[in-house]
Amino acid sequence: VQLQASGGGLVQAGGSLRLSCAASGITFNMYTMNWYRQAPGKQRELVAAITSGGNTNYADSVKGRFTISRDNAKNRVYLQMNSLKPEDTAVYYCNAIRIANYWGQGTLVTVSS
Repeated sequence: VQLQASGGGLVQAGGSLRLSCAASGITFNMYTMNWYRQAPGKQRELVAAITSGGNTNYADSVKGRFTISRDNAKNRVYLQMNSLKPEDTAVYYCNAIRIANYWGQGTLVTVSS
């Protein structure tokens, strides 16, 4: 199983980034896909989730700014991040969960003030 996250980078506050996670080795459309993040010195936190049926859920801190989506034909999940803030700076991880729980390697997002 591989979850390959990409799309991170350096952006100014107020800017946008789109993260992508490519999954292989799983029956993608049966998994709930999540984006987590971990800032320096902090615990990993759930940012956004999308179920196999397309239902979504967001952390309060990102509601209205981030959008999670999935393309089952491409085995990909996305995180569109708008109106970025310095406090969004973190390593963002893709996660797939059903019965088993799989993690990607993370992609760094840095938001400068």
